[in-house]
Parts: sequence; C-alpha cells; structure tokens
Amino acid sequence: MAIRKRASGDHSSHERWLVSYADFITLLFAFFVVMFASSQADKAKAKQVSDSVKKAFDKNEVSALVENILGGAMDQKGKGNAMHRGPGGAKQASGTEVNKVNTAQIAALLPSLEALTRELAPEIRAGKIEISLQPRGLVISFQQAALFPSGEAVIAEASVPSVGKVAAAIHRLPNPVRLEGHTDSVPIHNSRFRSNWDLSAARSIALLELMVNRFSIPNERLSIAGYADNDPAADNSTEQGRARNRRVDVVILSASGIQGEPKRAPATQVALPAKSR
Repeated sequence: MAIRKRASGDHSSHERWLVSYADFITLLFAFFVVMFASSQADKAKAKQVSDSVKKAFDKNEVSALVENILGGAMDQKGKGNAMHRGPGGAKQASGTEVNKVNTAQIAALLPSLEALTRELAPEIRAGKIEISLQPRGLVISFQQAALFPSGEAVIAEASVPSVGKVAAAIHRLPNPVRLEGHTDSVPIHNSRFRSNWDLSAARSIALLELMVNRFSIPNERLSIAGYADNDPAADNSTEQGRARNRRVDVVILSASGIQGEPKRAPATQVALPAKSR
C-alpha cells in the first residue's frame, strides 16, 4: 500500500491570530501606562508620557486609544466626552470626526501638561496645586489655601505668580477656558455669602478678573461655573477631604469639554461698551 506524502505547500498556519492578539495587548498596556503616568505630578514621568505619545502619534498607532480616552458619554456638566445630553436627548458625534478633533486636542495639551508640571513643581510638592489631563481637558486645580483665606473670595497677592504661570500656558493655546469654583459641604452664611453657591461663584469670578485684568486673557475665552459642594474631589467626612474640595479648577477645555459650552460669539460681538448711556 503506497503512502502519499503531503506536499509542503499544503501546510497552513493556525497561529496568525497571535499577531493581532499581541498588537492588542501591546496597545492595551500602552493605554494604562499613559493613564497612570498622566495622573502623576512627577515631571520625569510627564516627560516620558509626552515622548511616548508623540512617538505613537508619529506612527499613527494611537487613534483608537485617543478615542477611548476622550470619547464616550458626557454628563450634564459637560465633564464627559463625545456624547452630549440636551433637551432633545442624546446625540453622538461621528466617530471619525470625534477621533480627528480629539487627536489634535490631546496632542496640543500634552506639552502644556509637561510645562506646567515643571513650572509649578514647588506648588505641586506643597499640595497647593494639582494638575491632571482629563477627558474634558487639562485641569489645574488650585486648592483654596493656595488662593484665598478661609471663607473669602479675594485672591492673596502671594498667589498671583502661580496664577501667572497658568495664564502664560493659556496664552500659548487657542482653547477656551472654564473656571470652576468648589466648596466643601460645610454651609456658609455670613454678611457677604448667603450659601456655598455664592462663595464658589465669587471665587471663580475673582480668578477670572485677575486673569483678564492682570494677565490680559481675552474675556471671550473665559467662562465661570460655581458647583458649591456638588462635585467633591474627596470625602467630605474628613478635614483632609474637605480641604481638597475647597478649590478652583482652571480647565483648559479639550474638544470634548467644549461640547458642554454654549456656542461662543466672535470677539467683536462679545465686547460690550465700557459705559452704558
């Protein structure tokens, strides 16, 4: 009985799926490295993140990752990303359009993250400022003690240089900026502030006026929000947590964060007369 020898050309590989699987695992690992390192205040880590992401952009390997970081659902405060909720229900932007815009936005914000982490290193080490890259944009969080006396809305002169460093970063970017005031959960009621809502809004306004009057940030690029104690960064049951919650966040808005903002009129239409007659 003759035994037929299989031709070498009949052999087929069943392991080609390993190539795609390995690529997926590599990208997933890179995603978590970016998310972890971007949340750190250490400037060396920020530099590594920036370099790694820039290399990935050069190789066109991170479009899906950027959509994962900056794509998804937006809450009513505009702090989410690609999904916008409004009176007409949820409306999702085209995935291709969101990806293109978000890729450009995150690429533009990474150098500012690196620069501010370096320039504000003393304030970060002292616990006065926190910096993070979030879906809504680059967030510079000023703790209340870094700007205001307790229960007040007048910025201390010693804090002005720190605000100036942030203002310089804002000048280098075209992005709109939102100033968000926050308080802890302890109610306030005095001759000036009837509630935590008043205090949080007043602190946002104080920071806006400083940026416009002292550092010449165009007022049409700025907006304010007061959240009182409704968006805590930490547990209000401890003094340490309450201290973290008393803050003003400067948010350099990403494309996703801008979706939560009203459409802005051109600068020529925003300017108002200095004095009404």
